[in-house]
Amino acid sequence: MYTTLIDPAQLMQLIASGAPLRMLDASFELMNPEAGAAQFEAEHLPGSTHVHLDHHLSDKTGADRASGGRHPLPSRETFARRLGELGVANDMQVVVLDRQGANYSGRLWWMLKWCGHEAVAVLDGGLPAWKAAGGEVASGPSPAPVPTRFELRTALAQLATTAEIAGTLGRPGLTLIDARASARFRGETEPLDPVAGHIPGALNRPFGESVTGDGRFKPADELRAEFERLLGGRDPAGVVHHCGSGVSALPNLLAMEIAGLGRTRLYPGSWSEWCNTPGLPIARG
Repeated sequence: MYTTLIDPAQLMQLIASGAPLRMLDASFELMNPEAGAAQFEAEHLPGSTHVHLDHHLSDKTGADRASGGRHPLPSRETFARRLGELGVANDMQVVVLDRQGANYSGRLWWMLKWCGHEAVAVLDGGLPAWKAAGGEVASGPSPAPVPTRFELRTALAQLATTAEIAGTLGRPGLTLIDARASARFRGETEPLDPVAGHIPGALNRPFGESVTGDGRFKPADELRAEFERLLGGRDPAGVVHHCGSGVSALPNLLAMEIAGLGRTRLYPGSWSEWCNTPGLPIARG
């Protein structure tokens, strides 16, 4: 079972073995929401299916959302149904990937854990790494997946709510890590949300610091040293990750797990929910 990362050579072996496998490509561009689907049609892993952040991994219109913000989580029940429609079954190894440094496949990885599926891993380096290793690519739309029934199981990943964070802000035991770019964190610019700034007391680690220039995650010992330096003696178990809308926080969350620091929590509403909730404090600088 692969539960964090899988490299191209390991994936090739897994495909050759004939073991139950589902590959999902979550490529996406935040400022051009349909670009990911176009990227997928241009080239993708044979047998993989494209998963759209807005259509599959969010619920912008439903009444059973599990969070707020710009990319609200669907309920676990809704997402389990979507997984079945995508051909994911409980006995399958799932491999997720993108072209954006695990920015979007990380969200899919976390959501599968949240629905109780441990056998999911991010393809380290995504499609570029696959191609560099000599992996085959296909083009055009993939055949429609064969629907299955995905059984919802006990959550293996946990989230934090706005009310919880607001109620424990400043107390020992809670450490917020904000994955947004430093200028957005400081409140110098805000291209997406109506208010600039950050949650008081949060630490800043832009998500790109967890991966190398080629989109692969840094070695585990390097990640561990960086997070321990950032935490400055704080307990890793108290970490809650967030970003603008609960998406780009996931490379940091996954990186902490790779580093052996445990599976920490996600605040899915993130800054977009926090800054739109009346009465909550905002810091700048």
